[in-house]
Amino acid sequence: MNTQIVWLRDDLRVADNPALNAGADGADALVVVYILDQQSPGIRPLGGATKWWLHHSLEALADKIARLGGTLILREGAAHDVIRDLIAQTNADGIFWNRRYGGAERELDADIKSFAKAAGLNARSFQASVLFEPWTVRTGGGTPYTVFTPFWKSCLNNQDIPRLPLNAPAALPSAPRAQNGLPLHSDDLTTWGLLPTAPDWSAGLAHRWSVGENAAEARLEAFIANRLTQYAEGRDEPSRLVTSELSPHLRFGEISPFQIWHRVEVAKAHGDAAVLKNSIKFMAEVGWREFSYHLLYHWPDLATVNFDSRFDSFPWGPPDPEDLAAWQQGRTGIPLVDAGMRELWQSGTMHNRVRMVAASFLIKNLLVDWRVGEQWFWDTLVDADPASNAASWQWVAGSGADAAPYFRVFNPVLQADKFDPKHEYLHRYLGDYEHPMLSDYPEPIVNLLESRNRALAAFAQLQGIPRAIRPPVGVTER
Repeated sequence: MNTQIVWLRDDLRVADNPALNAGADGADALVVVYILDQQSPGIRPLGGATKWWLHHSLEALADKIARLGGTLILREGAAHDVIRDLIAQTNADGIFWNRRYGGAERELDADIKSFAKAAGLNARSFQASVLFEPWTVRTGGGTPYTVFTPFWKSCLNNQDIPRLPLNAPAALPSAPRAQNGLPLHSDDLTTWGLLPTAPDWSAGLAHRWSVGENAAEARLEAFIANRLTQYAEGRDEPSRLVTSELSPHLRFGEISPFQIWHRVEVAKAHGDAAVLKNSIKFMAEVGWREFSYHLLYHWPDLATVNFDSRFDSFPWGPPDPEDLAAWQQGRTGIPLVDAGMRELWQSGTMHNRVRMVAASFLIKNLLVDWRVGEQWFWDTLVDADPASNAASWQWVAGSGADAAPYFRVFNPVLQADKFDPKHEYLHRYLGDYEHPMLSDYPEPIVNLLESRNRALAAFAQLQGIPRAIRPPVGVTER
C-alpha cells in the first residue's frame, strides 16, 4: 500500500497547497498531520493571540479535510521525533511539506529531509508561502536586496510570473492504520490548551474575526468587490474600513499569496484606471511581506539582532515597569497610541498606521528597546508573523533594512490630526476622552517634545559608527 505523509505548518488550507496535492496524488493512504512543536531548538513558541487563531483554524481545516475523505492528525512534540514515529507507525513511502524560511525551521526541515531520504522515503518540499524564492531575487552584484523599492521592482520585472494557484484535491485518501492495526492516534485539540481560560480574554477576537480557509477566501472577494478602489486613498486612515484584513489568514496560510496575486490580476483585467492604481498600491503591501520573508531567510536572527550593527551600541536602559504597562494597556495619555493599544487588546489587531505610531512612541519617546515591543506584538497580534513583525519593528527603530531614518519620530498628535481628523478612531476606542467630567483619561506620561529631543540626541551618537550590515546566512533546506 502506497502511504504518504503531508506535514502541514503555516499552510492551513486545501486549495493551492502543493504538498497536499503531491501527497494525495496516487496515494492509497494519506497522513495529513499538524504538529504543535514547542520543543525543537530555536522554534519560537506562539503568542496568546496566535494560539487562539490556530485552534480555530485547525478546527476549520479538519472539517474541510474530512469533507474530502481524509483525516487531520494532530500530534504535539518535537517535530523530528513525531515524524520519525509516524514513519515507523505507518511504514510511509514519502513525506511532503511546504517550505519555511526561518533559520531554525530550515535546519529542522533539512534534518528531517536527510533522515527520510536515508530511510528510502521520497521527501520533497514545495514553494507555497512566498511568490519568489529568496535565493532567486538578487541585486546585480549577487547579494540580497536590503532596500524595498528595488527589491519589489526586481520581483515585478521577473520573467517568471508567480505560478497559477492549484485547485484543491477532489478527494483525499483516508488515513492508514498504525502497524499494530489500531487507528492512527490523533490528539484531542482541546487538550493543547490553545484557548485562554483563566481569564478568557478572547471574546473581542471572536467578535472581530472569522477564521479558516473559507473565511479567507470570502474576505479576499469582499475586499476586491467593496474596498479595493478606496485602498490607496484610505489605507492610512484608521477609522475607514478599506484594508484587506488578510494578514492573519496569510500568516497561517489559510490563503496563499499566489491566490491573492492572480485574483488581483483578474480584477485589473476587468477593471478601470482606479482598479489598476489601487491594485498596484495593495500589491506593494503584499510585496512588503515578501521582502520581510526574504530578509528573514538571509538574516534568520531578524527578531533578536539589530540588522544594522550600529545599533548594538545604543544604550537601551531597562524599561520603566509603570511606563511599559501604561503603553501595553493604552494608558499613556497619548490618544492615538492608547487607541491603538486598546484596539490591539480588544481585537488582536491594530491599524498599520497606528502600529507605526505606537511603536515609534515606545522606542523613541520612551527609549525602550524595539525587541520589547516586538515581543508584546508577538503575543497579542493574531497576525504575529515571524518575518513582518520583526522587520517592521526594526524599520521603525531605524535599525532594520530600508529603515525609517533614526531622526523620524512619529508625532502622535499630528498623526491623529492628519489621518483621523474627526477623531472617529480615537472616540471608537477611548470614548469621550476629551471631556473631563465624563472621562478619567490619564495625563501624558511623557512630554512629546522633550522626549523627542532626548531620543534624537541619543540616536545621533550612533551616526559616527560606520554602517555594518550583518552578513547573510546561506541556504540549509529547499
